Amino acid sequence: MFENDYDTFAAAYQANNENNAWNAYYERPAILSLAGDVAGLRVLDAGCGGGAHAAELLDGGAILTGVDASAGLLEIAQRRLEGRAQFLVADLNEPLPFEDSTFDLILASLVMHYLPDWSVPLTEFNRLLPQGGRLVFSTHHPFMDHLLAGHENYFETYSFSETWQLGGKAMTMRFWHRPLHVMLDALKSAGFQIDVLSEPQPDPRASSLFPEAYHSLKTKPRFVFFSAMKL
Repeated sequence: MFENDYDTFAAAYQANNENNAWNAYYERPAILSLAGDVAGLRVLDAGCGGGAHAAELLDGGAILTGVDASAGLLEIAQRRLEGRAQFLVADLNEPLPFEDSTFDLILASLVMHYLPDWSVPLTEFNRLLPQGGRLVFSTHHPFMDHLLAGHENYFETYSFSETWQLGGKAMTMRFWHRPLHVMLDALKSAGFQIDVLSEPQPDPRASSLFPEAYHSLKTKPRFVFFSAMKL
C-alpha cells in the first residue's frame, strides 16, 4: 500500500477529522481565527481535504478554490459544498495551475509536513499572492514531531513514518520534520515576512468532550501556526 494514500480511507479519515479533538477543537478554530475576516477575499485552500475548512471559509464570505492531491477527499469536498467552490487535483510539490496574483489569501492546513522541500510550494504561494497578500498555515510542531520520530538530531531535516488505523485499515503516513529555524528561513527566502507565529490552546469545549486529549493539548505543543505576508 502506498504511503500517504488518502484515497484508500478518505471517508473514514474525513469522518474522524470532522469531530476529533486535534482537528475540530484545536487546529481548525485556531487557523480560521488566524485567517480572520475573509469576506470577499479570493482564497486558495491548499491541501483542502474533505472541505471542513472550505465550508467555514465560504460561510465567512470567501471566494474559494481548493486543491488537494487526493481525488477521494476532493470528491467528498465537492459533494459537501455542492458547487459553491472550485476544486482541483494538484500536487503542492509542483507548480500550481493558476495565474500570478490570483488569490488574496492562501490557507494551508496541516499539509506542509508532507512535503520534503518547501521551496517550490512557498515560491508558488508567493507568486499567487499580490503584494501584501497573506499565507496562513499550520504544520507539525517541530518539538512534537521530533519526539514522536525518536530521531537523534533535532537540527536535521528528515522523514519519519507513523501508522494510522482508520476504518479498519492500517495506513503508513510519511512526514518531514524540519527544525523551527529552517521553517523561518524558508519563508524568508520565498519572500514572506512573518507577522504571527502562534502556539494556541485548544477550544475549552474539548475539556469535557475529550479530557485526555485536552490535557495533552494544554500542556504539550502539537502544531505550530504561521501568518506571513508577501513583501
